Amino acid sequence: MKEAPRWKRATGWVDLRGRREGGLAFVLMRLTGIGLTIYLFIHLYVLRLLIQGPEAWDAFIALAKSPFFLALDGLLILGLLYHALNGIRVTLLGLGIGVPQQARLFWGVVAMTLLITGIAVYAIFSITG
Repeated sequence: MKEAPRWKRATGWVDLRGRREGGLAFVLMRLTGIGLTIYLFIHLYVLRLLIQGPEAWDAFIALAKSPFFLALDGLLILGLLYHALNGIRVTLLGLGIGVPQQARLFWGVVAMTLLITGIAVYAIFSITG
């Protein structure tokens, strides 16, 4: 039997068909982990502006206050919160705590993530006016 091409095997990595809450949590954990890793490199790239002087940094700050970049901050908070809260859920499950309530814990993580992100995004847009 011929093995499927690599790219077809990779699509199963995020395929949600037939998955329940645990599978969905796992896929979201992967995606937020990748997103946070990408953000880390972007963050380090942006910090290099500090050595280019105050003008370069001030120009970036002006850009970072735009609604598009503020929305990206909201997306960052969403990914960070989900990844952290789901990590706590996974730790509890690994310790044998709450295993029968795994699905409820997942939906609790999702609800807390959305609620806290909503409050944070509201605060971000309120403060920056």
